[in-house]
Amino acid sequence: MGMITVGIADLNVGKDGDVLATYALGSCVGICLYDSSTKIAGLAHIMLPLSKDAAGGKNTPENRRRYADTGITELIQTMSLSGATASRLTAKIAGGAQMFSTNSSVFNIGERNVAAVKKVLAAYKVNIIAEETGLNFGRTVFFHADTGIMEVRAATKETKML
Repeated sequence: MGMITVGIADLNVGKDGDVLATYALGSCVGICLYDSSTKIAGLAHIMLPLSKDAAGGKNTPENRRRYADTGITELIQTMSLSGATASRLTAKIAGGAQMFSTNSSVFNIGERNVAAVKKVLAAYKVNIIAEETGLNFGRTVFFHADTGIMEVRAATKETKML
């Protein structure tokens, strides 16, 4: 029981009583997955949309966790090994901000990250039941394994409990 910090391009799993936390979600997306029957929670902090777009193609654990497709796949597998049932998982997502002013969709990595996360979750038939994405500010997420509540904090905004 306790606080479990998930770094950038990382993931982790917690059980009843644990709180998973990830900081500084700008264009990155935090994906919170939850099995309410077992109270197993998972959190991934992804940086980029798809691994197939990666330069170099090195397939290390650090690289896999960077991308929506491979990071979410690994998170679901890790949660399943911890006793969660994939068919019961629900998702809450946060982040995907546009941190720099630009009219170019090429540079709006946050929007592309959110789209990729939604596509991957849909492929796994995981419903997104809460979302706090987009706009132009960073977020910190605390995901409570006992309740499945995603707490989203931002510097000048009111805390949201989703």
